[in-house]
Amino acid sequence: MNGAPGSLFLLVFALAPVAAWPQDLPSQPKPDSKVCVATVSNMSARAALVDRLTERLSKGLRDNKISALSMDSTTTKDRTLHPTRENGGEAQSKGCDYILLTQIVDPKTRPFDPQSPQISIGGKVPSLDASDPLGGSSRPVYRDNLQISFALFPMDRLKPVVDTAIMAQPSGNASDNLLSAMDRESNRIGYELKKK
Repeated sequence: MNGAPGSLFLLVFALAPVAAWPQDLPSQPKPDSKVCVATVSNMSARAALVDRLTERLSKGLRDNKISALSMDSTTTKDRTLHPTRENGGEAQSKGCDYILLTQIVDPKTRPFDPQSPQISIGGKVPSLDASDPLGGSSRPVYRDNLQISFALFPMDRLKPVVDTAIMAQPSGNASDNLLSAMDRESNRIGYELKKK
């Protein structure tokens, strides 16, 4: 039978999942792209106003001249960040080029997780916040850092262009809790998208 090996190759290639085709190609962040920001997922025991954190993250990206909007769909609760069907469908309907996923984790509850490269600013410091319910005690209250894991996924790839974590010191005031971490995240994403 003439041309059988070539025909077999074409048949196998045609049956390969479309999403798998671009995986071998490097994906470079593109400036002037639209970023859909999934609602922050809080996997820690500490209170966090996730809608406020999500909006702060979107605003930080817009302040960095990145077109960004908050989504209704939530970041996965899985240990490894990845877009969900809901994230993908919503981002596609909004015409986004990227999906930004963010998860708050207490590292002490996940000691065996593979560690992403981390950016740590400061260490464990005592809380002297007057609004802190424990800050009014006779001695300082030491708070453990939380990990903010985040990943930026292009719509046409399953591999993120950014996948890292930062350590954040939570405050006693729930309304201000982790806002500065969202600012650091938006600055990092803005930097990556603007790189030549």
